[in-house]
Amino acid sequence: MDVNGKLTDTTVLVVDATAASRYAIGTVLRRAGHEVVAVTGGREALGELDVRRRKGHLPDVALIDVHLPDMSGFELCRRLKERPHMAGLPVVHFSALSVVPADRCPGLDSGAEAYLTVPAEPEDIEAAVRAAVRAARLRADDQALVRRLRLLSETIVTIQAARSLPELADAAADGAARLLGCPAAVFVLDQDDELYQGLYRERTSLALPGEDAHRTVRDLLRRLTRGQSDVQITTVPSPQWPAGFFRPGVQHDARLALVLTQDGRAPVCLAAPTRGLRRVSPEGEALLAQLAQATALAAEPLLMYQVERHVALTLQHSFLPRPHQLPELPGVDIAVRYEPASQETEIGGDFYAALRAGDEVLTAVGDVVGHSLDAATVMVELRHALRAYCLTESDPAALAERLDQVLQHYHADVTATVCLALIDPATGRTRIANAGHIPPLILGDDGSAEYVKASGPLLGVGLPHPPPTELVLAPTDRLLMVTDGLIETRGTDLAVSMEQLRAAAGGALPGLEALCDTLLASFGRHREDDVALLALSLAN
Repeated sequence: MDVNGKLTDTTVLVVDATAASRYAIGTVLRRAGHEVVAVTGGREALGELDVRRRKGHLPDVALIDVHLPDMSGFELCRRLKERPHMAGLPVVHFSALSVVPADRCPGLDSGAEAYLTVPAEPEDIEAAVRAAVRAARLRADDQALVRRLRLLSETIVTIQAARSLPELADAAADGAARLLGCPAAVFVLDQDDELYQGLYRERTSLALPGEDAHRTVRDLLRRLTRGQSDVQITTVPSPQWPAGFFRPGVQHDARLALVLTQDGRAPVCLAAPTRGLRRVSPEGEALLAQLAQATALAAEPLLMYQVERHVALTLQHSFLPRPHQLPELPGVDIAVRYEPASQETEIGGDFYAALRAGDEVLTAVGDVVGHSLDAATVMVELRHALRAYCLTESDPAALAERLDQVLQHYHADVTATVCLALIDPATGRTRIANAGHIPPLILGDDGSAEYVKASGPLLGVGLPHPPPTELVLAPTDRLLMVTDGLIETRGTDLAVSMEQLRAAAGGALPGLEALCDTLLASFGRHREDDVALLALSLAN
């Protein structure tokens, strides 16, 4: 475009069988600063356009004579408009023969933008070309904006469904790359200075930036968002922006969209290279800002959950003894395991306990229903209540009744499951009370594995608990107690999962530690729910 606002960077396809007319129109257009591609007929025009389409360089407008030797200009226009990749090419018909008003209607009906009668003044030809190109570019911009709005909506839906910060960052980076038509990266910096990075889908895992690059990004995000309230779009030159985030080992200036979460504590950054970045209109930058804001909004609950998860894990680890911290319990050997749920899921209220009850040993495995910090807190209360009650009461059914009363009195809307086993190491006599929990398995040295027939109502519902189930544990037997997080899988019936557990436990190597390790290896460590295991045998 020149200083007078006229389009001078356009390519014009002139389709005219008359050499003198082609020359005259071409001369007018070239003097106006346009590139001219001249052909003599409809088929030649279609061939030229196919070649240019494959090269990605279609002309900006086509001037087509109505009277061509191989097809009419109207027919050529219709064929162009029927081709998806050429439908947006603006067409201006011209004719020296069909000059009455009725002649123009078929041309406009075929999809043309304008109709000229020739000979025409050079200014009229230039004005018709400018108007057709301007209208086509406005339509293209509108279509691009609609496409970007659709991509923005799709990306927002995806990031709102993210279950973790890495998943969120990856989804936002992929959406930003599609919006901008170039590589993109997304960063979320949490309150503990942990940087979560997302790269667009086509970015290979080769030569990913190292810790120095991430440290640089952390510092930039903290500095650039200090005191910021709204979305900020800025450019960081390549000496300051580390290489490799967009393409392996390549340095780029970076265009950043920066925003803080609503609490002002966690910066979110969408980044793209300025080199290779398509022309971004103000509307396009507004969409990028919207995506940055949507990413920050979606990050907030994940950041809050992360803090809550950390507190809940700390709480659980504080009150669940480590295997090497278990109390000395004469006459029995015990192995325990605890595996928190995967990062994408909430912490539950699983627990285990191994306590001395006079000359006997009380073991327990339980699970507070729900997944939250509240569930972990109730778990701690139940475990402490059990420790206190077993000082004066050892009957497992009576203990289940008391724990039931604790929930009814202090947490009326909470339920829990628990399995309690009281073992006499001297005789092997074992009494088991089960409150809605998976019953324990008795594993024999012959490879047998059988569930104890013990059942009862959940804790917290106020129903009476049956007397404990009694059995005698042989010196070579192993008693296994687990929470349902070990085996429960979506879409699989619990009875099927319990049978799988029975088979895996029966086939485990001898020893309590080997048993626990086998089960965790068989059912996976990164499950959707917490996992607690307790295995016991009489000491030799």
